[in-house]
Amino acid sequence: MQKWKITFVDDHGESVDELFECEECPSKEQAAKLIRGRRLPVAAELDLNDLEGRTADPTVKSLKSQYSIEILSITPI
Repeated sequence: MQKWKITFVDDHGESVDELFECEECPSKEQAAKLIRGRRLPVAAELDLNDLEGRTADPTVKSLKSQYSIEILSITPI
């Protein structure tokens, strides 16, 4: 599997690099789910039914609005 480096700004305003393995380049939504699962395991279990289907990229938006986490880039390793 291909390794991908996802760079994001965490809730302290610091730039963080995390490595993930995926077959293909993850979209921002997929990357947000990976970050949420690793950084916020309890939040990863929550259902986003209020947002899914009504807004594009609900996980990206909830990470930014609720946890101040913003994805900057996704690059292959």
